[in-house]
Amino acid sequence: MTAHRTTRTLAAALGTAALTTGLVACSDDSGSGANVDIEPTAEEYRLDDVCPENIDIQLQWQPQSDQAGVIGLMGADYAVDNESKSASGSLVFDGGDTGVDLTLRAGGASIGFQSVPDQMYTDESIDLGLVHQDQMVVAADSQRVVGLTPLLKTNPSIVMWDPETHPDWEGIEDIGGTDTPVVVSQDQVFPRWLVAEGLLDQDQLDTSYDGAPARFVADPTIAQQGFANSEPYRYENEVESWMKPVDYQLVRDVGYDTYGANLTVRPERIEEMSDCLEKLVPMVQQTGKNYVEDPQTTNALIIDWVGSDNAFNPYTAEEAAASAETLRDEDIIAPGDDGIWGSYDMDKAQSAIDMLIPVLNDSGSDLPEDIPADNLFDPRFISEDIS
Repeated sequence: MTAHRTTRTLAAALGTAALTTGLVACSDDSGSGANVDIEPTAEEYRLDDVCPENIDIQLQWQPQSDQAGVIGLMGADYAVDNESKSASGSLVFDGGDTGVDLTLRAGGASIGFQSVPDQMYTDESIDLGLVHQDQMVVAADSQRVVGLTPLLKTNPSIVMWDPETHPDWEGIEDIGGTDTPVVVSQDQVFPRWLVAEGLLDQDQLDTSYDGAPARFVADPTIAQQGFANSEPYRYENEVESWMKPVDYQLVRDVGYDTYGANLTVRPERIEEMSDCLEKLVPMVQQTGKNYVEDPQTTNALIIDWVGSDNAFNPYTAEEAAASAETLRDEDIIAPGDDGIWGSYDMDKAQSAIDMLIPVLNDSGSDLPEDIPADNLFDPRFISEDIS
């Protein structure tokens, strides 16, 4: 850690009464925050004999609830480094210290909006990264990463609109029947697929979306991309120039059903890390399930981390709670159709790859016509007991 490190703890965020079993908080009058002692976890969950001393994971974006499957592994002794945009602490499972540390690196603006596969290939100290399936296919030719378990059963992307301006719209297909601009970010794949499927017209796409609400607020005639667990809540409750509901449809519900936030590894590291992954992947599965059942502790950590750095977009307790509710109610963080949390349906994975290849190649990619699903997904470490 550098001199810019800011020590913060989950104990401070939640209060001593909310600490989980096995955590003991002690005040530190030096002003560096609370020191937290974490009891060792059960022997079956110890990672220090099979994993790196520190497991380094690249997030897709700034800390937020849809990455809870890995953020929920961070111990209450964590510290934030605002210079490197990371947080580090004990990797905790079942209330105890697994014997190794965890470093989580923020993505998005924190890495210059570079893709996670690009970061993983540029900085080989990164062990694992969170990558949506469509971005895995984008990177398949030169920066291939392999999915080990999905944090999200499906893609949370939406197209949203103002119901007062467009009271007759019920979904994306209705937008495609007009000449309404659909404002999206340039690196998103799903808008190109919507055009290929005839649900939108190419002339409707406006790739100037930068995440800010100003355009939508100024011109509510447009449609805009977003995420089900983010923009709808923020626009209704936090965007002061709007403060009313929006309508939306998940792209999943028109056929763009891809796995989201896959925990991935560079292919050459799979065998090297196999003993570690055998124990770690089921922990990620269980942590995602635990988050749906009780999101409070992980949300508090996310809020505290985000609140420590003015470079992050604000993330309130209310938004975190609403996000957790949406992720649950929309079956975005959910068990697979087989009832197992964090499982892969390889037929679904293959179908999504097959639908993406021609769309990407029509946009200038040079992917092979066929990419077998087992080139991009390795389900061997997934535990069937997490159900």
